[in-house]
Amino acid sequence: DEILHSLARPPSPPGLAPPGWRVPVDCVRANELCAGESSCSSRYRTLRQCLAGRDRNTMLANRECQAALEVLQESPLYDCRCKRGMKKELQCLQIYWSIHLGLAEGEEFYEASPYEPVTSRLSDIFRLASIFSGMDPATTSKSNHCLDAAKACNLNDNCKRLRSGYISTCSRELSATEPCSRRRCHKALRQFFDRVPSEFTFRLLFCSCKHPACAERRRQTIVPSCSYEDKDKPNCLDLRSACRTDHLCRSRLADFHTNCQATFQSLTSCPGDNFQACLGSYAGLIGFDITPNYVDASTTSITISPWCSCKGSGNMEEECEKFLRDFTENPCLRNAIQAFGNGTDVNLPPKNPNPAVTVLPKAEKSPILPDDVNDSNTAYDTSVISTCSSLQEQGLKPNNSKEQSLCYSEAQLTTDVMPDQKTFMDPNEGSSQHRESRILLLIPILIPALGL
Repeated sequence: DEILHSLARPPSPPGLAPPGWRVPVDCVRANELCAGESSCSSRYRTLRQCLAGRDRNTMLANRECQAALEVLQESPLYDCRCKRGMKKELQCLQIYWSIHLGLAEGEEFYEASPYEPVTSRLSDIFRLASIFSGMDPATTSKSNHCLDAAKACNLNDNCKRLRSGYISTCSRELSATEPCSRRRCHKALRQFFDRVPSEFTFRLLFCSCKHPACAERRRQTIVPSCSYEDKDKPNCLDLRSACRTDHLCRSRLADFHTNCQATFQSLTSCPGDNFQACLGSYAGLIGFDITPNYVDASTTSITISPWCSCKGSGNMEEECEKFLRDFTENPCLRNAIQAFGNGTDVNLPPKNPNPAVTVLPKAEKSPILPDDVNDSNTAYDTSVISTCSSLQEQGLKPNNSKEQSLCYSEAQLTTDVMPDQKTFMDPNEGSSQHRESRILLLIPILIPALGL
């Protein structure tokens, strides 16, 4: 039992490796090393046979299976991991799950990530992207960071090519009854987020907004009408079960839970206070049926959810709601997104908060916004002034019946301004640690006000 529990135990939070922790070998290499040793290779074959078609108790009662576990515990396969985007990623993940699927007691709610821990910080991306250069109170009211992110992507050949590719694929109507190829759209999205550096992809996904049109641009980043939305919302547990039948999707979901599972034992509610790991895990889910996205064009709060609900859960409703809350009410994920948007990583000095619009229009279905239109709604007159855009302006050629415009009128906007530095916390918490975290997160607001 101890061997099984040690194999199934989730890894330590990123950046907090325990004493004596071994650097993991990737599972493809570990499999090659095991194959080169007759004892390991025979025991590995035995273990796979033990796990195939047997329940856990039957496996534990078999001496041969126990012996195989004991030998493999000393082999590189014991704690092998995979790297995101590695050449043989799928093969690596198949090897990982061939061992680990049978080691847990039943189907665990949270599974350990098969990926190597992320040790880099958001500050690395801030330095690479220089996304907050020149920002000051006089210019931030007119800036649109999501539009800036799109323009920055267009200046990079690889980012521009892969972004144009998925937008074209996800916007192409196949027939009157089939608006797009969801499978091809997901594949193109996965290629974009796997092959383009995070200093570009993070800016598109997590840019901060002060206007609803900017927030709608952010929501439209993944072309949700094809990659995200559907006629009916499936049950979230059905969506999770379907994801777990695919090694790649299962791995990305386990990685999200490992790096974004909220903990109130850290300042930021994230494991190891590692925002970079959480945001990378979130981006890794895009391009699957469990793809998450912003639910609306809010500029004052962030709500993330996969396209699913808990209707029809029966006696599993509590478990379903728990799964859904890991997206919709996750303080780690919200804090990570807001930290990136505000340029305030844990290891960076705080920056001035961004102003935000307080009244929001209802989200409208619309195509991806073109990069040559400033949609920040900075010019107004006494009549209704709107920001409109279409797919044709972006160089795409959608079917005429699919052409739509996104328009926001002045009547839907207000000029009320409030700090955008908002952190989600458990409303029932009352520990001194949470009070300290709120005080620390208020520092960026207090310093400018006091003239320090």
